[in-house]
Amino acid sequence: MTGRPIPEKLLLTADQLRSPRVREGVAHWRALAGERPMPRRKDFDPLAVTALMPHIMLKDIRRDPLDFRYRLVGTTVRHHSSADYTGRWMSEIPHQGPDSVVWNVCAQVATKATPILLRPPYAGPQRDFIWLEAAVLPLSDSDGNPPGMLLLFIDFLRG
Repeated sequence: MTGRPIPEKLLLTADQLRSPRVREGVAHWRALAGERPMPRRKDFDPLAVTALMPHIMLKDIRRDPLDFRYRLVGTTVRHHSSADYTGRWMSEIPHQGPDSVVWNVCAQVATKATPILLRPPYAGPQRDFIWLEAAVLPLSDSDGNPPGMLLLFIDFLRG
């Protein structure tokens, strides 16, 4: 992992999640994983969580050099972001490169293959949100392999 550590004050446990959408997304991911450390990408069917699709992001993981590409950005996430990042690599986006918190969260999930739940301050264009809540979850290409994709469930919270 590169860059700074993830500030502890941003990290959450599952029982600290406020967002019903993020809680539902995490429960769905856990059900798909079953006894495995993580589900496979092919296990995830967006049609099984259609109500959550506006709050989902999928990011491809490139290993050498490490980088993350926005494959899918749900409509709510896109609306509350400062730009549509679909198809872009994080290393190409100002403030999302290897020294950023968002990069370090993705890098930790990609390298340790364990989920991260967090509540960072909201930094997008909408003035009525204070926080966002997110679950960053690994998906493998096949059993026994490291994550090849990140599945994110994101919600926006007011005070």
